[in-house]
Amino acid sequence: MGAALEVMLTDAATGTPHLVPPRELAKVAAGLARHPDRVARRLGTMGAELARVVSGGSMIAPARGDRRFTDSAWGNWIFRRVLQSYLTLAGTVDGLLSDAELDWRTERQARLAAANMLDALAPTNFPWTNPAVLKETVERGGANFVDGLRNFARDMSRPPRLPATVDTSKFEVGENLGVTPGSVVLRTEVMELIQYEPQTDSVREVPLLFVPPTINKFYVLDIAPGRSMIEYYVRQGQQVFAISWRNPDGNQGHFDFDTYSRALLEARDAVAAITGSSAVHVCAACSGGMLAAAAVAHLAATKRGTDVASLSLFVCAIDNQKAGTVSALTSREVAAAAIAESARRGYLDGRALEGVFTWLRPNDLVWSYVVNNYLLGKAPPAFDILYWNQDTVRLAAGLHRDFIHIALDNSLAKPGAFTALGTKINLAAVRCDVYAVAGLTDHIIPWENAYRSAQLFGGAKRFVLSTSGHIQALVNPPSPESRSSFRVTDDVSVDAEEFLERAAVAPGSWWTDYDAWLDARSGNQRPAPESLGNTDLPALARAPGSYVHAS
Repeated sequence: MGAALEVMLTDAATGTPHLVPPRELAKVAAGLARHPDRVARRLGTMGAELARVVSGGSMIAPARGDRRFTDSAWGNWIFRRVLQSYLTLAGTVDGLLSDAELDWRTERQARLAAANMLDALAPTNFPWTNPAVLKETVERGGANFVDGLRNFARDMSRPPRLPATVDTSKFEVGENLGVTPGSVVLRTEVMELIQYEPQTDSVREVPLLFVPPTINKFYVLDIAPGRSMIEYYVRQGQQVFAISWRNPDGNQGHFDFDTYSRALLEARDAVAAITGSSAVHVCAACSGGMLAAAAVAHLAATKRGTDVASLSLFVCAIDNQKAGTVSALTSREVAAAAIAESARRGYLDGRALEGVFTWLRPNDLVWSYVVNNYLLGKAPPAFDILYWNQDTVRLAAGLHRDFIHIALDNSLAKPGAFTALGTKINLAAVRCDVYAVAGLTDHIIPWENAYRSAQLFGGAKRFVLSTSGHIQALVNPPSPESRSSFRVTDDVSVDAEEFLERAAVAPGSWWTDYDAWLDARSGNQRPAPESLGNTDLPALARAPGSYVHAS
């Protein structure tokens, strides 16, 4: 998932909160002290706006799409004044940080800390200033607080001690999640390889191998019928395979970048052997994309470049320069402490990482559920993606170490700076076609970094920018009711801002665009195989396999 993820791994290992360190806090104060006139003007503007709020003349309103303030009761004169006062304060803090003229890293740290503080102070988070909570309290005679206390005790009794985001009782992997028919055809110490049953009479000659993230379970690619990427491409006539990574424990602490890259190539070779196709489409998501990019570059350097028909990277950043808020929060000292802590255990606990992810989007993943679970006393919703999000896995200490070093040095983006499988990696030597997808509102992988990452490769590139977030960019099925859209270009020579200005917005899901792109590179149609696997690689177990169930 790029630097934003790999450096996020330091906070998960050390428990470092997203706060502004004293040195950076001093920089903020010094920056404001250099511009007392700006501070005075900013505070004067705030005072004038608050006066308009009190008199009822303020026109300030929440941002479009801010779901915290959609209740019609916010139009009430009392609640409107509370809301506008809060928005005025938030706007003033934002303006002061701009006035301080901070360096990039300090500004990111300060903005995240300020945003978390302001989000916590939102009037929706307090029962006496949230009209929906007041209404629920009157209607239920205060029973919502009794139920909320019970929910609070449940959530705080287990890691990561955050509000529950999903009703887990409604889902079971293999029953209503990850149910596309298929079989495990290879099982190693590192991964299971799943081949999916054809659902068409004929299939495309060149097969497709999905490489999932290493810190999440693979079934986000096969989330549920009608929403599964794997199911969709099987139904388009693709020969689809997917890797399911093992959930490592202390005994697998030695698994490192080379371990996973080697396993990826072993899976590629198995796919080629089963299908009889010498070339394979490699489609990798998030952190799996970093492994795939290095593995494909290794093949190119060892005269096996034609073993890969194309490389697709979904919400993946390889160029980690200024890779978002989280990369600004980490120093080499903190990173070293994180590596030492995961080495001591042999792994990074997925629950700790879940907590770090959560605090990057506190309004969506913390405070909205504080209101729902504790103030309204309701159960969280049943939503498949949220179930997958909390179904965490561990990260082997060796891979954790390598990811952090890659992020801090930005080594994958520099020719020859990183070595994988004994090969100095140069992504410009990768000549196969590349299809890259990013999310416009992705809070983990800035789309600009994904765009720059596509520029690193030597072959033809197609870049797609989905108007959605990190996971929504992946789970994006075509549908007549869909409000999805995307931008696309085959020319990534311009900078990211120019691409965003130039590219037209196409309605619908990018899945159909990717299907057409694959079709042009997948050879002839051939009869669908009557069985899965082959003599040397027989079907071992039904999909989704056993590794996905390991906790």
